[in-house]
Amino acid sequence: MKKVLVTGGAGFIGSHIVEGYLKEGYQVVVIDDLSRGKKENINSKAKFYKMDINSEKLTEIFAQEKFDLVNHHAAQINPRTSVNKPLFDARVNILGTLNLLENCLKYKVRNFIFISSGGAIYGEPENMPVDEYYPKNPLSPYAVAKHTIEHYLYYYRETFALNHVALRYANVYGPRQDPFGEAGVIAIFSQRMLKKDRPTIFGDGEQLRDYIYIDEVVDINMLASQKIESLSERKITSPDDLSYNVGTGEGNSVNFLYRALAEITDFQEKPIYAPGKKGDIRKIYLDTTKAKKELGWQAKLQLEDGLEKTVKWFSERELV
Repeated sequence: MKKVLVTGGAGFIGSHIVEGYLKEGYQVVVIDDLSRGKKENINSKAKFYKMDINSEKLTEIFAQEKFDLVNHHAAQINPRTSVNKPLFDARVNILGTLNLLENCLKYKVRNFIFISSGGAIYGEPENMPVDEYYPKNPLSPYAVAKHTIEHYLYYYRETFALNHVALRYANVYGPRQDPFGEAGVIAIFSQRMLKKDRPTIFGDGEQLRDYIYIDEVVDINMLASQKIESLSERKITSPDDLSYNVGTGEGNSVNFLYRALAEITDFQEKPIYAPGKKGDIRKIYLDTTKAKKELGWQAKLQLEDGLEKTVKWFSERELV
């Protein structure tokens, strides 16, 4: 039985990834400092360590557990936070990841899945959908960090034969997403509409994003885990060669989301419009042809169906 370490496994996305691995028969170990994640999100069949990925004690866990694979979801996830706190962002997203990579080398963990960004690293693209080879233009410290780690992974592969895959997520949504944070517009709108509170839209609401449901994200993580060794056998010439966009290939506006969620929740009020926020990208959606060709993955769920599933989950819990 293979053993996987899921960092950030108490968070919205990471906790679903944990359950995906358990269903596939893996032994699962979770590391999370619970700064954003919740212990109750972690499946009881997984072994849990409360720890910062920068901790020197990380090496003790690697020595004891002997992992076959690391799936790295722990991160500072907010581009706006990175603008205000670039040193903090770098400590978590760059140095924390390097701590994991160095422990992988020390304890002979050969496989590493990294969660990159399918929006931030491309900046403001002129042509869409954007494929993996589109010129990078990171416009926040968060985006710089994600792009930097992809280059580190290329270096570790070429120098130390560490197998890796980088998954560039679009905007992931679904059950367990935090409705009280700054990010996660679908969770925020759902929660407020169910409470009959008017949500706020920053900017004119015509910003385009690619929204991908959590179950589809779990699927590509499982496929990447199965194929990571065979993918790494080939010769590559850039970090983009082992990076994969994870999205639907369609852009939807914030105003469209508002209307769709208002219909699902029977919410009659108009939104509150406020000035846009610095660092927000205007339009981005992703070309996922490469993931289909090389991983056999393609998003299938329609956005409206995913929104209904998400609203149903929030309505059944005491989050509203």
